[in-house]
Amino acid sequence: MSQLAFTRNDSPTVGVEIELQLVDSETMELANRIEDVLNALPDDMRQSIKPELMQSYLEINTGVCRTVREAGDDLRGKLKIVEEAIDPLGLQLFWAASHPFSSWRDQKITVDDRYFRLVDLMQDVARRLVTFGLHVHVGVETGDKAVHLCDRMTTYLPLLLSLSSNSPFWEGRSTGLHSNRSKIMEGLPTAGLPHRMRNWSEYVWLINHLQNTGFINSIREIWWDIRPHHNFGTVEVRVCDMPARLDHVLSIAALVQCLVVAISREIDEGTFQSDYHPMMVQQNKWRATRFGADAELVSTHDYQQRRVAVVTGNLIQRLANVAAELDCVGELAALPSVVNDAGSRQQLRILKETGSRREVVRQMIAANHWAQRYMH
Repeated sequence: MSQLAFTRNDSPTVGVEIELQLVDSETMELANRIEDVLNALPDDMRQSIKPELMQSYLEINTGVCRTVREAGDDLRGKLKIVEEAIDPLGLQLFWAASHPFSSWRDQKITVDDRYFRLVDLMQDVARRLVTFGLHVHVGVETGDKAVHLCDRMTTYLPLLLSLSSNSPFWEGRSTGLHSNRSKIMEGLPTAGLPHRMRNWSEYVWLINHLQNTGFINSIREIWWDIRPHHNFGTVEVRVCDMPARLDHVLSIAALVQCLVVAISREIDEGTFQSDYHPMMVQQNKWRATRFGADAELVSTHDYQQRRVAVVTGNLIQRLANVAAELDCVGELAALPSVVNDAGSRQQLRILKETGSRREVVRQMIAANHWAQRYMH
């Protein structure tokens, strides 16, 4: 049995990973061009701008940041480099969690032994993973703390999915869902809501068991909606769709960082954690998947249904002092605009107005360019 050493973090650092779509500037279709993009980038960018499972993916990672604002500055700088590199290639970046009309059947696997092993193991379940997400890391002190945080953060995962919902289309069809990505991801045997664990030792045992029985090739194939990350010493929230804009990313990241810090302090103070039934979280995740930012979520405390806008507003007030300490008051306070302008809402509105999924991509990209200039 191998041991997993958890890298200690004495401050709640934040790291952000975004998965973006490479699309052809003319046709707006997904483009299997990651090698061309990587070859056009400076060599020193290879550690933070990476390929993913499909050749139409681009992943951008921040460094370890103290504040969400710092993470935003990091991402802006890297996005500028990427966009300058891909423009001559006839490519653009599309911020969404699925593509409105390109088929997964036309996407090519990135040339990498790990990806080939994964596809060999998972077959079409892996080949269908043409989905794009946002991952947020927050530093914590110990493995036990990370496991406890994952358990207590689980009740907030449906809200985070609602706020980020941005995948209403699949295979050129309207799915009726605001986050079809979440259902595609749940096809994986080690994805979806995490299993409840009592401590770090139990987590290590589970990972060893899954590897020793050949169920997974490596720990990197644990794709839960939230998980401990032992190398980085973080809690990693993975439930989110890829939001439509950078300011949405930063507001959601601020919410994640504030929640982790607030709950971490509750754990340190010995606050009793009232239990919840896993089906309650599963129900709320379905509501988020189906209705996105329009969902009504059921409270695990009083069992009342509240709209996402109300839940978000209450959290902004509750976390105000923590946000001030973490220097992310502005990003947290902007969450109502994320609710009002969620990506799935934008995509569905554009389709209704134009009748064209190609226009959905074109207009979403144009709106994002405008928003980036306005923010900067």
